[in-house]
Amino acid sequence: MTRSGVPLSTVPRTIGRFALAAALVFAGVSHLFWARKEFRAQVPSWVPMDADAVVVASGAVEIALGGALVALPRERRRIGWIVAAFFTAVFPGNIAQFTEKRPAFGLDSDRARGVRLLFQPVLVALALWSTSEPRR
Repeated sequence: MTRSGVPLSTVPRTIGRFALAAALVFAGVSHLFWARKEFRAQVPSWVPMDADAVVVASGAVEIALGGALVALPRERRRIGWIVAAFFTAVFPGNIAQFTEKRPAFGLDSDRARGVRLLFQPVLVALALWSTSEPRR
C-alpha cells in the first residue's frame, strides 16, 4: 500500500490502461485522417460493407473506447471486456491482411504480417489485465 491507500500493484495497471487508451485514440484518429487507405487494406474482402465506412466506424469506436478507459474509471472492468471483444472482432481483418497478402503499415511480407498477428492477443490481454482489480 502507498500512503494514499492505493495498492502498488494498481500503478502498472493504471499505466497500462492509460497507454492503451492513448493508443486507441491515436489509432482511431488515424483511421479518420492520415491512415484511412492503410486501414482499408485490413478490411476483409468478404465484409459486405464499404471498406471506407468500416474504417471510419471502427475509428470512431476506437476513439470512444480509448476515452471511456480514462473517463469512466468505475466502469473500467466492463470497458476492458468491451475493448478485448473489439480487438477480437477486428482480428479477422488482420488475418485477411495476412492471407490476402495486402501490404499496409510497412507490412509488406508474410513474415511481417504474421508477426503482426501475434500482437493482437497481447492487446486483448492488456485490455483485460489493465482494467481488472489486482488480487489482494
